[in-house]
Amino acid sequence: MARVVVDVMLKPEILDPQGKAVHGAFGRLGFDGVADVRQGKRFEITLDGAATEERVAEIRKAADTLLANPVIEDYTLHVEDEQ
Repeated sequence: MARVVVDVMLKPEILDPQGKAVHGAFGRLGFDGVADVRQGKRFEITLDGAATEERVAEIRKAADTLLANPVIEDYTLHVEDEQ
């Protein structure tokens, strides 16, 4: 079995109200030195079997159409070690 991880983040030019709220909370709770916070989402997809090029391409297509909104979000995709 293999795991494919897709990390989705808002594009830098898109406002991130949740990130701003967390950033403000850092200061109120006494955590100093935090310049900025951006909120995102992480998908861990476990495959039946190996992460072949074809299967990873299918996950990439799913990320393009289902997991991320390409208008406002970017994503990275990587395969973790097979277990």
